[in-house]
Amino acid sequence: MPAGRPGRGQADPHHRRAGGGLAAGGTVHRRRCRNDDRRSSRSGGLSGEGALSLTPTAELLAALVRIPSPSGEEGAVAQWLEQWARRAGLDVHRDDAAVRIEVVGVRPGPTLLLASHLDTVPAGDAWEIDPFAAEVRDGALWGRGAVDAKGPLSAMCAAAARLGAEGGPRCGRLLVLATYGEETRHTSMPRALEALGALPDAAVVGEPTGLEPCIAQRGLLILEAIWSGRAVHAGWAAELGRRPDSALDAAVRGLPRLAETELAPIDPLLGATVATPTVMRAGEARNVTPERATAVLDVRTTPAADYDVVRRRLSEVLGAEIRVISDRLRPARTPDDSRLLALFGALRPSATPFASPTSSDWVFLREVDAIKLGPGDSRLSHTSREAMPLEEVERGTGLYLELARNFLA
Repeated sequence: MPAGRPGRGQADPHHRRAGGGLAAGGTVHRRRCRNDDRRSSRSGGLSGEGALSLTPTAELLAALVRIPSPSGEEGAVAQWLEQWARRAGLDVHRDDAAVRIEVVGVRPGPTLLLASHLDTVPAGDAWEIDPFAAEVRDGALWGRGAVDAKGPLSAMCAAAARLGAEGGPRCGRLLVLATYGEETRHTSMPRALEALGALPDAAVVGEPTGLEPCIAQRGLLILEAIWSGRAVHAGWAAELGRRPDSALDAAVRGLPRLAETELAPIDPLLGATVATPTVMRAGEARNVTPERATAVLDVRTTPAADYDVVRRRLSEVLGAEIRVISDRLRPARTPDDSRLLALFGALRPSATPFASPTSSDWVFLREVDAIKLGPGDSRLSHTSREAMPLEEVERGTGLYLELARNFLA
């Protein structure tokens, strides 16, 4: 596969990629509708080309896309997936944390986990087609969640079904976890792992990577910066010296300094730790200077970042109090001696490992031999152009299946 955009041949500026492929062992480099017009086909099967010739994996993907499942509303799609697994002859369990599919081998052995999520972000109003019609155009299936992450999940489930139809792995067991709430608070995966009783020996996190192996991902530290000032009548602010009085002025002076501030040493794979202001609030009335201003800071971290040092540094630079909203989503990295990555390299010697700026449920599998891998272009996630190439999701099914066969041999 070309080393540009995963599977599509264009450079992705948001990632770091390995120059020489897995066989060469190179180093990793940076790669940085209108609702009224929608026509739903959820009750009438697929629309668009290829409606009568989809593979089992594509049919599964289409069925999942046709069931809306924004975070917090995964019940219907989880129930459907459970029923699908039973029809496929798979052992399946559904609870308030995940749908869990299990394929057990003839002999005892290691556990390989394939993990992805059923929830999506809301569809929004920018689509030119029904985002839940699973329409096929130009060899790709369109719809909310087709890429993030019902495409990877469909390939994982289809691989489990094929392995089960073969009689299971030679040893150990294959688990598939389809969790909830990944797009919001990441509360489902910890409970799903706790229900297993023990961590798996290895895991593949199903997210869109263009079928290139992601070997590191940033953590997410969410902070709130708080500036304090004094309420003054806006008409008198200039005479009274408004800058010391206005919390908003203090925020406006401080935030531009973020671009010039080094928060942590540069990580060789993931680069710099970066803080981005995303939500700002200040003021109660148009004619009163704000006595309080706040900004939410989205801080993408690396293993080189000490979270206490980052907080102190931001307080100094911004001249603000820093409050922690969330600090549990830590960076993750594939072990240097990863058996899973070695097996993948044997299957695809030309594969190009890369490091990702985005977070995922991998954060809860940091102690496990793990990679992030799945079909789809992550830059289409959460957009009104979300579409999964059908050929790519088929290749994903094959790769997951071969990984399971080899790891559980």
